[in-house]
Order: sequence, then C-alpha cells, then structure tokens
Amino acid sequence: MSELVHYRVEGHVAHVTLDSPHNRNALSTALVTQLHQGLDDAAADPRVRVVVLGHTGGTFCAGADLSEAAGQDPGDIAVDRAREMTKTLRAILELPVPVIGAIDGHVRAGGMGLIGACDIVVAGPQSSFALTEARIGVAPSIISLTLLPKMSPRAAGRYFVTGERFGAEEAAAIGLITMAADDVPAAVEALTAEIAKGSPQGLATSKALTTASILRGFDALAEDLTRQSAQLFVSDEAREGMMAFLQKRPPSWMS
Repeated sequence: MSELVHYRVEGHVAHVTLDSPHNRNALSTALVTQLHQGLDDAAADPRVRVVVLGHTGGTFCAGADLSEAAGQDPGDIAVDRAREMTKTLRAILELPVPVIGAIDGHVRAGGMGLIGACDIVVAGPQSSFALTEARIGVAPSIISLTLLPKMSPRAAGRYFVTGERFGAEEAAAIGLITMAADDVPAAVEALTAEIAKGSPQGLATSKALTTASILRGFDALAEDLTRQSAQLFVSDEAREGMMAFLQKRPPSWMS
C-alpha cells in the first residue's frame, strides 16, 4: 500500500500530513485507514501533546474518492461513505490531544467536515472553502455534525445553500476556522509551543469540555443523517447533478 498519509513526531508535536495530491487528497479507503492509524499513533505516544493535520498540494481535501464506486451499488456506497466519514470525524473529536488543522489550499465536501472537527484551524492565503453539495442535488449531511456547531447560524444559512466560495478571512469571521495567517507554519508553530506547556491530563480534559456537546449530536443524529445522505445520493436529481458536473454543463433544473 502506498503511503498517502505521513506521520512524524517532532518534540511534543505529531504531524499527520495528507499526501495524495493526484486526487486532491480525496478520502479513499487507503487514505482514511492511514489517517486513523496516524491519529491512533499520536494518542498512544506519551510524548505527543498536539497533532497538526496538514496536507501537500493545492487542495487540503476534496471529500470522498468517488472513483472507488465503480461496479458497486450506489446506495451501499453512500451508506458506507457516510459511516466512514462519521467515524473519521469522531476520531478527531475524541482524540485526547488537541488537533490543529494547517490549511493552505482548497477545502470541499468531506474536507470541510475534517476542519470542523479540528480544535483549532489556521488557514493561509491560498485557502478557499465552499459547500457546493446543493448544486449537485445532495446536501452536507454528515459534515453538518461538525460544521453547524462551529459556523455562525447566519453563515451556515447562507453558505449551505449558495455554494459560494470564500477565503480564509471570511472563514475566520464566521467561525469555520480559528485564524487566517499569511505564514501558516509560523502561526502553527506558535500555537503548538503554547499547547505543549499543558499536561496530558489537563489537555485531554480541557478538550473534552469543548467537544462533549458535539459528540452528543453525533449520537442523536448520525444514523438519521447517514440514511439521508444515502437517499440523496441515489436520487434522480443527484444523478443529474453529478452527470452535469462531470460533463461541465448546467443541470436540468437550471433550464
């Protein structure tokens, strides 16, 4: 299996880096498996006080790897992908150390859910964000579990339905990220230095206070949102929307 996620520890900092730029760091089965392994390794290492989740290439994460769907039942794929996404988001939220998202590239679909799950997110000038699901006949169902608790209600009401693209400054203003920075590595280094002063117990308990209500939302809504995601994915509108996207034409509802 090729290495799609790199893991290294420097001092008290574990770096987990998505490195599959050929498909825009899409959440393939292999990448997700390696991401989980990196998070598990960080949790098991007594040296680690903080995880930095970063990326190579111009895209942080473009969401699910749809190329793996060939020859499979679309409904089964939709359910499997939704459950896989929920598990991945929970892994970040439940990690006993803080996770910092270090972003300087495009973020779409499941990638938006990942940054919603991070405790702190720093984004650079090359970053762009968008929730374009409605344009292809689906919705940001599972990722709403981490996005809605972070984004302001007014911003969610806008960007969930418009699909507009916005940058780091706007993302910070609406609560999607923590801060915009011209120099992402420098900003992340400053944050990790402060976090490293915390004790393992202090960090784990303090983080858990901030994620408890989000995790309760998972327990209450995840199964319903999984079914919703699957139903949308196999609908006629979604088929038309995805085909129009691939063919670079307007979907039928725009005529």
